[in-house]
Amino acid sequence: MADVRDIMELERPPTPEITRETILGDKSKKRSSAGQKVPKRPEGMHREVFALLYNDNKDAPPLFPSDTIDVPSYTDIEYQQHLKCEGWTKEETDHLMDLAHKFDLRFIIMADRYDTEKFPKRSVEDIKERYYKICGVLAKLNGEKRIYTYDADHERRRKEQLKKIIEEEQFLLGELKKIEARKKERERKTQDLQKLISQADNQNETPRKTDKKLPKKKIANPSRPSRIDTNHILQAVESAGIKFPDYKNSGVSLRSQRMKLPANVGQKKSKGIEQILQEMGLELNPTPTEDICQHFNELRSDMVLLMELKTALGTCEYELQSLRHQYEALNPGKTLAIPPQLLSNAETETKVSTGEIIDVVGSPETPSNT
Repeated sequence: MADVRDIMELERPPTPEITRETILGDKSKKRSSAGQKVPKRPEGMHREVFALLYNDNKDAPPLFPSDTIDVPSYTDIEYQQHLKCEGWTKEETDHLMDLAHKFDLRFIIMADRYDTEKFPKRSVEDIKERYYKICGVLAKLNGEKRIYTYDADHERRRKEQLKKIIEEEQFLLGELKKIEARKKERERKTQDLQKLISQADNQNETPRKTDKKLPKKKIANPSRPSRIDTNHILQAVESAGIKFPDYKNSGVSLRSQRMKLPANVGQKKSKGIEQILQEMGLELNPTPTEDICQHFNELRSDMVLLMELKTALGTCEYELQSLRHQYEALNPGKTLAIPPQLLSNAETETKVSTGEIIDVVGSPETPSNT
């Protein structure tokens, strides 16, 4: 600027005298600035977080970051002439607008910070409806053509419908878990049935060689089972019950110890045995005489066999119904008739004496008996 003034022949301002203070600065100013009160960092707050709370001018930060969202204001005359509303006082309306300005129209936070001690509790929809009605009236007074309206009833119905959809989804997820649990149970019972079938097949492998010596007429007639086949079936049935340990060669033992169920009998079967004994009116722990021990163990073994056979029967009927539905789906208009001798009295549901129900989903034509 001094060169420009010389060219234009203007008067130059006096050059300030260069002193030690002009170079190093005035210590008194530094002392005054150093004497300003510095806000103390709260206990437990990190230094980096505390540094973000203040800017260069040490002004208090806003509560929330916001865009250029403007909250309208009104005078007392405008409120008395245009903004009166039944159920809303001026004090509550002022409180609402103050919250809107403070929290930048975050209505959920506004409803949470609402002063319910002075004013009645308001929902988010009530707050938004009152606020946007005020904005619409003030916009009309200012001559604006574009006015925003808020439908509070529609918003309440929308939230109610959303709540119902969420509840329905939770219900469907629960039903899906039940279906998957039943599916796993059926798969487990199918595996148990296959074990019984394979066990019977293994026992039939050796006697099959003697079938060649039998007359051809007996072999050709499948409706009349031979004595050998019956024995094999009985052997398979007997092996499917409970195998009690033999204490005859184990030294001194109590007869009551013979009536204890083996460890391989699960809790489910044990409960089923207890339920059947109660239904039959028998004692759970009878007097352990020699005959009672033998017959009591045989009775409980037959009970377990009965439960396994009923479970296997239900699994077989389920497989038959599934095959029938698959056949009818692949051949529209045709119906696959299952012979009556392959079905029990309960086609869709087999109730075991233990209280367990095997859910077999049958066709609509199939009656449901329990």
